[in-house]
Amino acid sequence: MVPDVSTGSDSRGLIAYLFGPGRRDEHTNPHIVAAWDMTGAPDPGRDPTATYSQLARRLDHHVDLRTRELGGKKPPQHVWHCPVRTAPGDRYLMDTEWAEVARRVVHATGIAPDGDEKACRWIAVRHADDHIHIMATTVRADGRRPRTHHDGQRAQAECRKIEAEFGLRRLKSGDLTAPRTPTGAERAKAQRQGQTVTARHWLRERAYAVAAAVHTEADYFTVLQSLGIKVKTRLGPESGDVIGYSLAALGDTNAAGEPVWYGGSKLAPDLSINRLRERFPDQEKVESPRFAAGPAEPWQHTIAAIQTAHHALDSDDDAAAQGHLAAFGDALYNIASATPGPHRAELRAAASAFNRASRSATRADHQAATALRKAAKELAYAPNQPGGLAIALLFATVHLARAAAKWHEQRGHAQQAAAAEEAFRYLQAGYQQAAAPVLADLAHRAPRAATARRYEQDLQAAFPDHADRILSDPTWTALTTTLARAETAGHNPRRLLAEVGAQRELDSAENPVEVLNWRITAQPNRRTQAARSRSTTSGTSSISATLRPPATPVATRPEERSRYR
Repeated sequence: MVPDVSTGSDSRGLIAYLFGPGRRDEHTNPHIVAAWDMTGAPDPGRDPTATYSQLARRLDHHVDLRTRELGGKKPPQHVWHCPVRTAPGDRYLMDTEWAEVARRVVHATGIAPDGDEKACRWIAVRHADDHIHIMATTVRADGRRPRTHHDGQRAQAECRKIEAEFGLRRLKSGDLTAPRTPTGAERAKAQRQGQTVTARHWLRERAYAVAAAVHTEADYFTVLQSLGIKVKTRLGPESGDVIGYSLAALGDTNAAGEPVWYGGSKLAPDLSINRLRERFPDQEKVESPRFAAGPAEPWQHTIAAIQTAHHALDSDDDAAAQGHLAAFGDALYNIASATPGPHRAELRAAASAFNRASRSATRADHQAATALRKAAKELAYAPNQPGGLAIALLFATVHLARAAAKWHEQRGHAQQAAAAEEAFRYLQAGYQQAAAPVLADLAHRAPRAATARRYEQDLQAAFPDHADRILSDPTWTALTTTLARAETAGHNPRRLLAEVGAQRELDSAENPVEVLNWRITAQPNRRTQAARSRSTTSGTSSISATLRPPATPVATRPEERSRYR
């Protein structure tokens, strides 16, 4: 059961909508199911002689009195509106049940507490099977305004109780960190235009993807404009700095032909200008990413940072853990854009789903997750896809998403836990789709039998408790190929198995062979590192030599000259 509280100032217009045909003739049999006074509330739906104006005057009676007291000035936002809708699949409620729902909601929100004879006037209108609209004018009979602080949260809490008592689907409570849902008018507009999503949703997804990839605030606005999105900034009157911004989708206009603007905070709480600045590093020190060391390093850095995030979720520092989850949400957008293939759709869906899990009532320590955020931004500019490393990265994201779901569940973050679980399913599907051909190719390239037997001995020495389970797995052959490649890259297979096994225990792993395979794949090439180290040392020595004074020549003995010759 979902309540949605809002306020306005046009009582007559809202009444006309509630008892009218609706935007698409969807309102059937509109009628009042409950009111502050059923005998005194004329029902336009059941009594055609009672007009909208008569009902509006009865509701606004105390508003008119208060207006005269204020010298002809109406109180601001004096119309309170709260639709209450059952979840899809719920049974249809009778009018008497909806009447009880309405009375409990107005009591819980402070609009009309039980037994308060001077409470606000209100009505509950039903014009569809699955929802009602509660409307009230927020001026009491004594001229005071009601205490409606946190009325949305109180309505949510009361609906959770009603769901349990009425046997309805139990929805998950929010914590005011979810983005605003599109309105009915926005959904209808998207449907008329043949769009699958509303302009608000489209702008929000683009804003998140761009924020995840860019390094500075200026780049954020520049890239949005390059995507055809209109940007309008608001400057401080004294400092001249940007204190807010709004976005508009190309072609999304109102009846007057003007762009429909959405403020950053109206798209999502963490898209406000201040929240965005928390996620950007020190903008004066940002440099363009460089990959002279090799195209594989951004992928290896991201895998290592995701493993660090996994450890952060096991710590007692909730702020640091939440910071890592926020950075992981950004990383998923960049992983989806950097990974080609048919499974990209699954990765994009995972990034969109995990977005809800990337923030909660726990304030994030973004500085704690600097490494993950930096690695993810490097990945957005990585020039090439380095084969199996992309699969290893997907494998790491699958496990972090599952860990995030458990972390949120332990802290009572119901909506975030459900979002992380949904992202886990998308990531798992994408991983399985991408990994199957790669594992098959690795198995096809298996080393000779003698080499495979040597790796069996190394495995038994490294994991005596897991050896039988691993050797009986069909993907063991693929692991022998990965071990052979690692050995060619300068690793000792036995020592490497012990090292990657110590990163995290294998007892709870559903498939320890794949765990070992992708951990080994993510290891850097030691021969390349050694060559790079020698090159760096040689270059340093040559530079140093040019700065030193020339050494005094030493006489060379005849036998030394002969040997060198």
